[in-house]
Amino acid sequence: SEDVLSKDAGECAICLEELQQGDTIARLPCLCIYHKGQVFLRMHIKFEKVAFVGCIDEWFEVNRSCPEHPSD
Repeated sequence: SEDVLSKDAGECAICLEELQQGDTIARLPCLCIYHKGQVFLRMHIKFEKVAFVGCIDEWFEVNRSCPEHPSD
């Protein structure tokens, strides 16, 4: 389900960026959370923000299971 994160929640296991309060997330049935929808990440080289499709959206284009619980 799609949700807005109410508090910081550590690192996204897909992109390794922080899940921050206010981020749009997907909460899977196993309760894992990942970025959903448009995400802005800082480019480490130029320190610019770059938008891309949410992590879990791209993951589900080629996978049908949770990245952290592939057997579920």
